[in-house]
Amino acid sequence: MAERMDAYWMPFTANRQFKKAPRLLARSDGMYYWTPEGRQVLDGVAGLWCVNAGHARPKIVQAIAAQAAEMDYAPPFQMGHPKAFALAEAVAKIAPAGMNKVFFTNSGSESVETALKMAIAYHRVRGEASRTRLIGRERGYHGVNFGGISVGGMVANRKMFGSLLAGVDHIRHTHDLAKNAFSVGVPEHGAELADDLERLVALHDASTIAAVIVEPIAGSTGVLLPPKGYLERLRAICDKHGILLIFDEVITGFGRTGQPFAAQTFGVTPDMITCAKGITNGAVPMGAVICKQGLYDAFMQGPEHLIEFFHGYTYSAHPLACAAGLATLETYADEGLLTRAAQMQGTFADAVHSMKGLPNVIDVRNFGLVAGIELAPIAGQPTKRAFDVFLECWDKGLLIRTTGDIIALSPPLIIEKSHIERIVETLAAAIKRQA
Repeated sequence: MAERMDAYWMPFTANRQFKKAPRLLARSDGMYYWTPEGRQVLDGVAGLWCVNAGHARPKIVQAIAAQAAEMDYAPPFQMGHPKAFALAEAVAKIAPAGMNKVFFTNSGSESVETALKMAIAYHRVRGEASRTRLIGRERGYHGVNFGGISVGGMVANRKMFGSLLAGVDHIRHTHDLAKNAFSVGVPEHGAELADDLERLVALHDASTIAAVIVEPIAGSTGVLLPPKGYLERLRAICDKHGILLIFDEVITGFGRTGQPFAAQTFGVTPDMITCAKGITNGAVPMGAVICKQGLYDAFMQGPEHLIEFFHGYTYSAHPLACAAGLATLETYADEGLLTRAAQMQGTFADAVHSMKGLPNVIDVRNFGLVAGIELAPIAGQPTKRAFDVFLECWDKGLLIRTTGDIIALSPPLIIEKSHIERIVETLAAAIKRQA
């Protein structure tokens, strides 16, 4: 087996450890994976934050197969196909009011790159070409392309890759264990952290800043929640200084917070939303940037035969992805999945917060159907405690996600109380065994 695995350089994986003791998945359905040996594994992370409707959903499977037989590929430059327009309309219909233009990409990373380029180009076409600076946030995750890791703030994703993009700065993150540990839902303290943007405006001047990009809930860094009033204050500061606000909703989009988008859950509308993952239930790679009408209109100037925005991908609005996306949105609608997290969050919160008091658990935080359980690191061995819990859960038939010494849960939105109970029982036992 090791020889057959040698050619594949695995992403975000401890390759040597994995190839000594492989964790292979062979089949999926509903809330579960199965290994090649037939062992059932409960999916506690929706694949990788993306399989929101559960696995192997019939409408999505059938739509992909039918599309592959009908038309496998269509060029997206100067050409189109009906499902691309239909999916854009369907996405715009569930997006926040006024956000009605959709640009398709193939991943969250590409959505972020697209939004950053849109922001800089938008100011240029409006005559404010000095606005080129991009502002991210410490501990933010915006994919792995150069733009994304530049505005991102996760050190391990940045430190190996040189000086990154010029003209990028970061505001403070929102994580405050001293004041907000074990908050149920949105933490009380920290709205004033948004004022850190004013510090960067004073340092760089607003006339140089194009956009601020944040995750409404920072997912990949370990589920960091926005304090009450924080996003509202960030929106107000951006408005005050003419800065575009981008929400990275690659994780929070498509029902994770109890509404189609976290922007709706928190009542704050950005200028752009980047999304991916749940748009096709993870079945075919796809991403999108959703933006306001006014942003799109700014580009629609000059002779009509000229390209307005020199950007796109060979696989933008790929027919199979569009077919999967339409079937995914239909499945969400059929089963009320985009609001199901709001119905289940009380049960989920009670369950995950029952782990307070377990050995080495220093915080539990939750919102909708996402949670983070933070563990005290082993002295001199950061990340090992959580990784050992991950391996223990895998052995006991549960898939979780870890980042540093934080465990993340983001189960499919079809989850039932019995699944929640099993997740927490298995995870709690694994945490106790690592004490």
